This record gives sequence, C-alpha cells and structure tokens, in this order.
Amino acid sequence: MGREKTAAVKDVPAAVAADPLWRAIESYRFDDDGDEVTFAARLARENGWPPAYADAAMHEYRRFCYLAMTTDHMVVPSGEVDQVWHLHLLYSKRYWDGFCAAVLGRPFHHVPARGGLAEADRHRRLYGQTLRRYNEVFGAPAPTALWPATAERFSHPNAWRRVNTANYVVIPRLDRRNRFLLLVCIAGLAIAIATL
Repeated sequence: MGREKTAAVKDVPAAVAADPLWRAIESYRFDDDGDEVTFAARLARENGWPPAYADAAMHEYRRFCYLAMTTDHMVVPSGEVDQVWHLHLLYSKRYWDGFCAAVLGRPFHHVPARGGLAEADRHRRLYGQTLRRYNEVFGAPAPTALWPATAERFSHPNAWRRVNTANYVVIPRLDRRNRFLLLVCIAGLAIAIATL
C-alpha cells in the first residue's frame, strides 16, 4: 500500500456524538454471535491489511456512512473505505435489513462510476467535496492513511484487481530507496555467483 497503516481517530465532535444516527451507526455490529471468522478478520485477510488497519478502515466506513446520510451531495469513499463497503454488501441480509433499514433508516446503494472522462472528473470532484465535508463534520481532516488526497486516490484508476494468491505472487511496489537496496543485493549476488 505504501501508506503507514495507522488507526483512525475515534473521537467525534459533541454534536455528532449526540446525534441518534451516529450512535446507531457507531453501535452497529458487523458480526453475529457465533461467527467463526469476524468481518474485521475477513476484511484484513482479503486485503492483506494488519488487523488494526482493518479496524480503522471499518471505523472510517462508519464515518463515510454518516456523511452519506447527512450530506446533500453524493459522497465518494476512499479505496480502503470502498473495500469495507464492498465486503459489507456481500453480507446482503445484514447490510439491507440490519444496517440500511434498521440503522440508517433508508437504502444506501453503491453506485459505481459509469465510465468515461466526464464521470471520472465528477468522481474526483465529489471525492474532494467528501474530504471537505469530512473536515466540517468531524472537526479534523480525514486521516490520509485511509483517505488519501484526491490526486493520489485517483492516480491509478485501473490498478485494482482481485488476485488468487494461491496462483500468483503479489509483491508490493518498492519505493526508490528500497529499489536501490534490492539492486545492490542482486548485484552482490550476481558477483558472488560469478566468482564461484
């Protein structure tokens, strides 16, 4: 991922904390009693995230849902928050009956981009508005580890892929410093092999 995997800030302004909608969203349980694999564990496993990062992403998803219900424009999630939403949608009964109907009080549809340059520009603009609204509502900027700046969020629109790690090896991209160190190691290994 490249970004530091830190936990989200959990406190909210008093006005948000007092809102019955926020209290309902905050107390929503993703798991049923007896689930052997928790939602957080599955989220972490499927995305290759540390457990604390998955927990933080779930917390930011709660904030995203609150923004969606209290903002007069469409809100656009970060990639990480969108991964939480995608997984939540797979638990369709819990999502529609237990979350949308019982917690949010109305449907909350996931509307993917329709494609094209105009739609991409619209999503970038709405994501920027979402970040500004986040700051207004929660009294602090969204944590960049989970809500990157607009340019970064949309820098590689076609890079996300589902990969079966039983068939493929996924190697994270290295930053410049680590690429240099890797090249030094490879050169050293090549010299060592050549001198045998």
